[in-house]
Amino acid sequence: MTRADERVDRVSRRQVDKFAERRRELAEAAIQTLSELGYARTSLREIAQNSAFSHGVLHYYFADKIELITYCVRQYKTQCVLRYDEIVTSARTADGLAHGFADALVATLREDAYLHRLWYDMRSQALFEESFRADVLELDAGLEQMIWRIVTRHAELSGAPLTVTSPEAYAMFDGLFQYALLRHLTGAPTALTDLHARALRMLPLTLCRPEGSAS
Repeated sequence: MTRADERVDRVSRRQVDKFAERRRELAEAAIQTLSELGYARTSLREIAQNSAFSHGVLHYYFADKIELITYCVRQYKTQCVLRYDEIVTSARTADGLAHGFADALVATLREDAYLHRLWYDMRSQALFEESFRADVLELDAGLEQMIWRIVTRHAELSGAPLTVTSPEAYAMFDGLFQYALLRHLTGAPTALTDLHARALRMLPLTLCRPEGSAS
């Protein structure tokens, strides 16, 4: 590669990095409106009215609200996966992992309930909007793998075999979390404490019980 080619390559990389950074900024500005109103009641124009960016700028960086919503949810869920993976790598006992997992579920529900609501809205829309499906399936697969890393590490630390498959484990904890989210959003005072207690009870249920143990 010549020096001229190297300069062109550096300029191209800077342009790509600048474009990606701008998309992140716009997504951060838009996500509050998206998470409060949901898919059906939000348009790029309405998002622009609730941010410092014009409709034209939003439309330049995102083709439509589907692309914007997908980008926002993907960014947030990627951060979630990293948070739970830290619990897996740092846990030294089964009990410590279980409590770290339950604590993380409660923290993310308390702090980011509207973002999780946006994810479930997007996943529901995928039943009707084909344009959502590939991204939703990919994100769902990543979350399933995250839960599987939790339960398999818990099994290793417990010294007991698992009695569930990866899809079953994901369905268990996703259902538990979605139920708690609905209760929390509707003002149930025990939604968070119930989620914590139920996660601690559910994780051992993924393991094979020793013979003679209580059911």
